[in-house]
Amino acid sequence: MELAVLVKQVPDTDDVVLDPEKGTLVREGVGAILNPLDLNALEAALEAKRRFGGSVTVVSMGPPQTEGALREALALGADRGVLLTDRAFAGADTWATSLVLAEGLRRLGPFDLVLAGEKATDGETGQVGPEVATLLELPFATYVGGWEPREDGVTVERVVEEGTLEQDLPLPCLLTVLSHLNDPPMPTLEGKKRARRAPLERLTAPDLGLDPQELGLSGSPTRVVRIATPQVARRGEVYAGADLEAGLDALMDLLAERGLRASGRGAA
Repeated sequence: MELAVLVKQVPDTDDVVLDPEKGTLVREGVGAILNPLDLNALEAALEAKRRFGGSVTVVSMGPPQTEGALREALALGADRGVLLTDRAFAGADTWATSLVLAEGLRRLGPFDLVLAGEKATDGETGQVGPEVATLLELPFATYVGGWEPREDGVTVERVVEEGTLEQDLPLPCLLTVLSHLNDPPMPTLEGKKRARRAPLERLTAPDLGLDPQELGLSGSPTRVVRIATPQVARRGEVYAGADLEAGLDALMDLLAERGLRASGRGAA
């Protein structure tokens, strides 16, 4: 079984900052990690490989430093790492990103199964997986929380608003997975050594035969029109210190002042 996993390198921080002019993330000076949910997708691919044989290819779009995420995936057991990198890709929204990833998969494949995390922590859209599947004309399932791979297809359990939904898909197909699908292991020392020596493939926009005008910021239909910091109108109060009784009395008095209860701690 030939498997592909879409991975992304994301900022290693919750303090994401947007460029007010371009409306894109500021990544300079911020540490980077492999998107955590993509680790679940990778472990699912490795599980299928262990059961049915074949190979696992990890594919990512990003700047040259994205090699770090690919080598982490190789350390965990992936067989092949491919970086789609070109200055023309910079500033891409989900659609422009999906164009690049879909063409990369088309040229690197064919693949029986493509897996990706539910979403990336720096975007929270969950759009890239379905968009890639649509461009490749593949059946797909999102929010996969359970699955049973077969040689000719997969049965998945999707988490939906009403509960769960079981769905059968033929191969080839694409799945985006949730974090509780599995527990990704830590890389071994031997895996890290192998990943450090492993060659990585690079493909640019010309290699993929893509028009630069359809890529990156210029090819992105999404526009950030304005960035605003929400203003907090409510005022919080903090009671600190070792005297718990005094703090409780202050809280009860405040509630009484606002008509939320009768005065005094003993009042019902």
